[in-house]
Formats: sequence, structure tokens, C-alpha cells
Amino acid sequence: MTDPMRKFVDVDELREHIRVEYREVAKSPDKGFHFHTGRPLAKIVLYKDEWLTAVPEEVLASFAGTGNPFSMGEMQPGERVVDLGCGAGIDSFIAAAQVGKEGAVVGIDMTEEMLAKAAKAKERTGLPQLEFKHGYLEDIPISDGWADTVISNGVVNLCPDKPAAFKEILRILRPGGRIQFGDILVHKPVPDSAKENIDLWTG
Repeated sequence: MTDPMRKFVDVDELREHIRVEYREVAKSPDKGFHFHTGRPLAKIVLYKDEWLTAVPEEVLASFAGTGNPFSMGEMQPGERVVDLGCGAGIDSFIAAAQVGKEGAVVGIDMTEEMLAKAAKAKERTGLPQLEFKHGYLEDIPISDGWADTVISNGVVNLCPDKPAAFKEILRILRPGGRIQFGDILVHKPVPDSAKENIDLWTG
């Protein structure tokens, strides 16, 4: 099944608008945006201080999520975790600290500047259980049933084909696996005119 919202926007154009926005968050996190970022945002969405000790400062500075997937429970030692739309990697670093060296965490993102920042921080801090990959939620570069838990923070709402994204999420989860998302939810139908406005998708 194809998400009917795909008919309202050009997927490639939407993705490029999203990349432009988050390139700036990666490169100039102190610039000031129409949404909260960095350590102030982490406090707003109730990240514990002990979690943030696992996060390099440059990664934390580019945090731009909408919630706190760890509010539903921490990752367990030895678990395999996929972080969808990982950005600079705040949740990936936290998850990697929680699963330990016997576990594994893969962060997935489509914005090269965010991935480059995440990868550079990972090289500096070590963490052999952590890696980052380029990919889309509608086509996740992870094998079937690999993940014990899939986390995501403010990214599913940006997908033009949400049924395809959730089909992929279910594909990569093992039977009985968990989904822990922080995201945006609307409680009434979105008018077609808004669906056609890419600026509203990205902001």
C-alpha cells in the first residue's frame, strides 16, 4: 500500500528540503532555528544527565529531535538497536553505552553532513558496537529480523510514505522486538493544501 500523501509532494524535492534544513543543524548548530536544539532541547524532553555523559558535545549540539525514545525504557546489555533518522547520533551514542560491547547499534540517516559528524565523533570516542549508515526509512539497509529494538526521534513524520516505512521497520525487527519512538502526532486531518506545502513538512 502506498501512502496517499506521496501524491501531494515530490519525494526527491521533499528529501532535499529536509537535507538543507539539517545540514545547517549539523554545520551551524548555534545558528538559531525555529525549533529547539542541543542541550536545552535534551533538558526539555527529559534526557537524564547520566545518559548525556555518553554523548560527545558536538553531537549533543546538533540534537534536533521531538521527544525522548528512552522514556519508554533503556536499552538492555547485549541488545541490537537501530536508530532511524539518527542525525548526528545523540540517541545512537546513548544506546551504544546502554547495550555495551556485547551489543550493537546502527544509526541510519540520509543527510551526509549529519552522518559525517556522527562518524567523526564515533572515531574519536571508540565504541566498536556503534556504526552509522546512509539510508532511508522506506528502504532500511538492515537485514531481516536483526534488531531487538528500533528507536527514532522526530523522523517518521517527515516520511512521505509512512506505510512503507513501517513495513520496513517491522521487517528489520525480530519477532517480539520493540519500537520506541518520539515523534509528532496530529489529532485532526491535515488539509490537502498543507500536505502540498513542503515548508510545512520541514518546519
